[in-house]
Amino acid sequence: MPYTAPNPTGRPVAVVGAGTLGRRIALMFATDGGEVRIYDPSAEQLAAARTYVEEQLPAVAARIGGEGPGAVAVTGDLAEALRGAWLVIEAVPERPELKERVFADLDRHADPDAILGSNSSSYPTSRFVEWVREPERLVNIHFYMPPTQNAVDVMSSGRTDRAVIDLLLAELPRHGVFPFEARRESTGFIFNRIWAAIKRESLAVVAEGVATAEEVDAMWSVNTGLRGGPFRAMDQVGLDVVLDIEEHYAAERPSLPTGPRILLEEYVTSGRLGVKTGRGFYDYGAGSDSTPRPRSGGRSTSAEGAAVA
Repeated sequence: MPYTAPNPTGRPVAVVGAGTLGRRIALMFATDGGEVRIYDPSAEQLAAARTYVEEQLPAVAARIGGEGPGAVAVTGDLAEALRGAWLVIEAVPERPELKERVFADLDRHADPDAILGSNSSSYPTSRFVEWVREPERLVNIHFYMPPTQNAVDVMSSGRTDRAVIDLLLAELPRHGVFPFEARRESTGFIFNRIWAAIKRESLAVVAEGVATAEEVDAMWSVNTGLRGGPFRAMDQVGLDVVLDIEEHYAAERPSLPTGPRILLEEYVTSGRLGVKTGRGFYDYGAGSDSTPRPRSGGRSTSAEGAAVA
């Protein structure tokens, strides 16, 4: 029987992965009276995700309008999370072997018509079509850092049913996000492809000793008029995630310089992953995810920036 795109009415959205982006994606889908279920094997991550969504939801839903706050549930049972969902979004770390296993599990447990979306910031879903029986329902839905950076890339796997793309383009704005279709397969999609070049050159400038990370961010703010810079942004995303993405780009383009990845490896190896560990290119106060405290000496930053991978 040919695949038919789902009717979202009265059906929940499931988010697989309760990390930084997973919980933010769940927040957005809970804004318009929607039901969202978050799955993660970590009870600690689930608890943190629930707290985050419950704290942020009233204000975000009020800003968006619509039907107001919906409901969010967390669970360590994948089948329970997926039951009845019209849309399932994978938001697990950027490791292809992990994503392959996840999509095989999603294909097995999700409703037959459920859209299977990947929030991957660097891997196209064409890489995972062999792990699902209905590739027509597989699609990239890449979020940035909601609820403040609300652009979303929507990109076909190459076999995605056109009705799936059209449904997402129509449905996502109801939840306060702005979808943009990548009209052909592109590693890095639209904005991240442009951002990758900025990020890589910023890392290279610091790796080569041309300037400190703090100076790069400060100059970014002066010249663009924007409040922030590349290093603050990378801290927000997580330097381990940034490194995974850079490794993927380098695997596709071996001619890329190694300096940016070596610099990131120094930070990741020492456990300085950014906001989530309290130290990255910035030092952060206890419990803070917004106010950096520049480290004295070394590579540090002091400007706040957009968080894109």
